Amino acid sequence: MHQDFLKPYDHNAVENDIYAAWEKSGYFAPQMDVDKKTGTNQRLNQQESAYCIIMPPPNANGSLHVGHAVMIAVEDILIRYWRLRGKNVLWLPGADHAGFETQVVFEKKLEKEGTSRFEILNQEGGREKFYQMVWNFTQAHKSGMESQVRRLGASCDWSKELFTLDPRIVAIVYGTFKKLYDDGLVYRDKRIVNFCVKHQTSLSDLEVAWEDRTDALYHVRYALADNGARYITIATTRPETIPGDTAVAVNPTDARYNNFVGKEVIEPITGRRIPIIADEAVDVTFGTGALKITPAHDAVDFEVGKRHHLETRQTIDANGRFNDLAGPFAGMKVPEARQKAAEILAQNGALEKTEPYQHQVGVCYKCRNIVEPMILPQWFVDLTKKGKEKIVAPVIDAVKSGTTKITPDFQEKIFFHWMENIHDWNISRQITWGIPIPVWYCQDCGKETVHIADGAPAGCAACGSKNLKKDTDVFDTWFSSGQWPFAALLAQNGSKANSKNQNAKITGTKEEEIDYFKTFYPTAMMETGYDILFFWVARMMMLGLYVTGQVPFKDVYLHGLVRDKDKQKMSKSKGNVVDPLGVVEQYGADALRMALIVGNSPGQDVTYDENKVRGYRNFSNKLWNIARFVIAQIDADSAQINADDIKLTSDDQERVAAFKKTKMEVADNIEKLRFSQAAETAYHYVWHTFADVVIEEEKKILADATASEKQKQSARATLAYILRGSLVMLHPFMPFVTEAIYQRLPAKNKEFLMVESWN
Repeated sequence: MHQDFLKPYDHNAVENDIYAAWEKSGYFAPQMDVDKKTGTNQRLNQQESAYCIIMPPPNANGSLHVGHAVMIAVEDILIRYWRLRGKNVLWLPGADHAGFETQVVFEKKLEKEGTSRFEILNQEGGREKFYQMVWNFTQAHKSGMESQVRRLGASCDWSKELFTLDPRIVAIVYGTFKKLYDDGLVYRDKRIVNFCVKHQTSLSDLEVAWEDRTDALYHVRYALADNGARYITIATTRPETIPGDTAVAVNPTDARYNNFVGKEVIEPITGRRIPIIADEAVDVTFGTGALKITPAHDAVDFEVGKRHHLETRQTIDANGRFNDLAGPFAGMKVPEARQKAAEILAQNGALEKTEPYQHQVGVCYKCRNIVEPMILPQWFVDLTKKGKEKIVAPVIDAVKSGTTKITPDFQEKIFFHWMENIHDWNISRQITWGIPIPVWYCQDCGKETVHIADGAPAGCAACGSKNLKKDTDVFDTWFSSGQWPFAALLAQNGSKANSKNQNAKITGTKEEEIDYFKTFYPTAMMETGYDILFFWVARMMMLGLYVTGQVPFKDVYLHGLVRDKDKQKMSKSKGNVVDPLGVVEQYGADALRMALIVGNSPGQDVTYDENKVRGYRNFSNKLWNIARFVIAQIDADSAQINADDIKLTSDDQERVAAFKKTKMEVADNIEKLRFSQAAETAYHYVWHTFADVVIEEEKKILADATASEKQKQSARATLAYILRGSLVMLHPFMPFVTEAIYQRLPAKNKEFLMVESWN
């Protein structure tokens, strides 16, 4: 017996060394078998034997949190299980540049240093300087994040790790944009978008958070232009935008206002004449049933304005200040202008009343400042006209047909509702960090030129002019990461970069000849949090089907958010964030993984409880002690015996059969994505059946002087068989302690447990 086997299990003494040995072995890479007679690779480019997960790339701007540990644990369970079942497995890791999110994190760092993004950008060569600063920042964090993923035991193929700003990925993203442009599915238009004044960028609808707030609802009288004694009253929470009004609208079915439609009223701040119009968008139950229409500062009003060809008066600039069109509010910010508006309306008799009003207000999901609707020229993916058929419908069909299955299934209804009510997707961001939009604008004819090759185009695609100006925006991160499954695989093809892993067990062929896309796409599984079902999963499906004609993955598994023991969402501001590496140092990666898996149902939030982690640390030690005892018995016999090789007693046959049944249950649960049930079944068998029943019964036989040698040999063979099988069964969940024990077996079948056979 190994001398260190005499000590209690010490995870810190073995985990780092085991992971280093795994990584050096090359077994994290796909195992390509070679036919000994022909020398050809029999599994090269054969998808039927392939199993692939593309790791959701963590943001390269900080440390992992415990939610990442759930993702790593679930995916590693699947990867290790299917590797044990003999599949040709690829788990491809990466890191996301996370454009807006990373820039926000980096700007906070700059603020602490007494400077800002804008100070840097205003310097000569500032844009390039700022980009390089963020690049250096992400590379430092990316390296740390990757070491954290390793510490959690992730058996991913690091030789194929990619960054979302890798030139190969950027080229693929540009190719998708060009295809969309050529197919008429992406367009640039001056439309109303969600704008964060603090961060100076537009946001997609999904990046707007909604908060319940109580504000004043102002009832304001608009006097008729032809009879000042008559008026129509509107209700608004934003009286400061009245100078941007270009109409008052009523519902055409509202009989109260039949005689008002077609007349003009006097807007009560700047005294302009504006029309009263009828539009079905007006909710007759809100306020007075009459609405002010401000096309430049409200998304619904913008659409009403387009239908009625109304003037657009943008009174608020990108800095959140009112301009000269706002009259008395010029130079003010919104709170000050709102107070001023109330004063003016009260003075001129236009303010009928105010009342408290509870409503939802859109805020930036990062800084929580109120989002300002703003009209800007932006690039949009068409998802409502031609794109509804070409991009959206195939995704809906794929989920309805079961080509891609979402777990838990109740998320499918939510998914369909969002897909069927989707809006065109704004993919322009006014930030520096990210993939630049590859478009140049002609300063002579006004046309755009999409140019995806290096450098600037030779001239305008429409008129040939060389007077071109580059688009300064970058792509929404979700546009590039939405291509991650097929882009990450295509980027591997024909690239010597794949040979970084000098220890990869690939023989009989050059690795760059492997068609990773053909072999591993569609991927088997996308595992991620339910909170980004629309941010990311839906967009991966839209872009994957559009570009490749195939779904990007066959299964979607949505895990819940990790909450603290009081069921509170974890956040830095609350001080309840759990550092997974601190937990690993104290209790071991296996204990943390088990604690996050057991009791974790798909789509349901999971509670982090340190007592639970401590309990599974104790289970690691229990397994270690079980192995110490069993191996001591095998050493004493010194024979390499196996339950399949000798005649067992009838009692031992029943014990082995019961174990095999348990192992089949674990396998069935893993394959049906019931990870909690699988882990619990394995745990309870090892502790309460193997340790408490089987070992105790076999101890009696081994200690019984009257027992025959055949009975004792049967007992030893049964113990050896169940121990080895239990290590295999537990390995996907607890890879370190099981590998540590496997390496101490007197006779191993393989170099590492991770490439043993499940059977």
